[in-house]
Amino acid sequence: MPAATPAARSKSKATVSSAAAASKSKHTASKTKRPLSASSRRAGRTVRRYDPWKAPNFSDPASGDDTTWDDPVVRQAAVDALGNFNGSLVVTDPSTGRVLTVVNQKLAFQGGFTPCSTIKLMTSLAALSEGLVDRTTQVAISRRVRLDMTDALARSDNAYFAVLGQKMGFDKVTYYARMYGLGEKSGFDIPEETPGSIVDSPEKGDGVGMMCSFGHGFKMTPLNLAAMVGAIANNGTLHYLQYPRTSDAIRNFKPMVKRQLNIESSVQDMLPGMMGAVEFGTARRAAYNQEDAPYGMLYGKTGTCTDTSSPTHMGWFASFNQIGNQKLVAVVMLTGGRAVNGPVASGVAGAFFRNLGKSAYFRSEHTRAATALLAEQE
Repeated sequence: MPAATPAARSKSKATVSSAAAASKSKHTASKTKRPLSASSRRAGRTVRRYDPWKAPNFSDPASGDDTTWDDPVVRQAAVDALGNFNGSLVVTDPSTGRVLTVVNQKLAFQGGFTPCSTIKLMTSLAALSEGLVDRTTQVAISRRVRLDMTDALARSDNAYFAVLGQKMGFDKVTYYARMYGLGEKSGFDIPEETPGSIVDSPEKGDGVGMMCSFGHGFKMTPLNLAAMVGAIANNGTLHYLQYPRTSDAIRNFKPMVKRQLNIESSVQDMLPGMMGAVEFGTARRAAYNQEDAPYGMLYGKTGTCTDTSSPTHMGWFASFNQIGNQKLVAVVMLTGGRAVNGPVASGVAGAFFRNLGKSAYFRSEHTRAATALLAEQE
């Protein structure tokens, strides 16, 4: 391979410097003065705290949901895990695209939110598909630090993904994002669903690096994320998500494929990082123990940031498990203030999968309760 020219080395350094600057700019911005919030006492004096977020941390998330045709075992496990967080939990079967339950349907079906670091799943797929990196490629994120994809995904390194985004450019990034189902509706015949969105050009001052590390310029719904993670879980089939809510819809249910994605080899490069997230990275609160997990293996990606249009602090966790041939996708989206973030969302998902494991849901003789319910009502 020919040696890099001085001009090429200069361009590479500029890319890394730009990524580092973007990350530094983001953290600096988070320290700017915020609207006044509740005050607290510390060391005998009043400490006044500033809080830019308007959404409450807690609510009754299951109130108002129509659960007639949900799988009741999955539903109960999800409701118990989410508790009183002001958020949503969507569970799908990645082998068919069927939605098994949606806790807090009003929130899940409304317009999208900033996906935060869960966008790094899309960035990874795109960069791997472009041949920019593989799992072991060391990417320079500063003069002295290099990371491979496993550590970058597990620890959610912003500079790593900013570098990948800048190398691909805006057009390629948005091309792959749309291919993976972002910026559109993910469901079929779900009237309440609102599509996500993608900006027409990079946001001023942020650039493609911020799009690919923090999710700037994207609005993503829990259904968008569940569909994309479902395609990762099944090695490349992007299904239309279907949420059957009548006896006829359940009786006549058939999977519907939106498109086939050539991502199987890319997925194999991503899985160690997604498992690393729950074992030693940002999703440790999922409390995953590979030696004693009644739901098998767990893979995931956290996301934490502020959705400025709400404004609300976001806590995301996109995940799927695997036990034998059984897999479920669980996407947790939390909204609120200081109490919510990606690690907290991973704790909710971990509780959900443990609840299902305790209920013996993943035993081979388990019959989908929604089908049994249908039989009782006929």
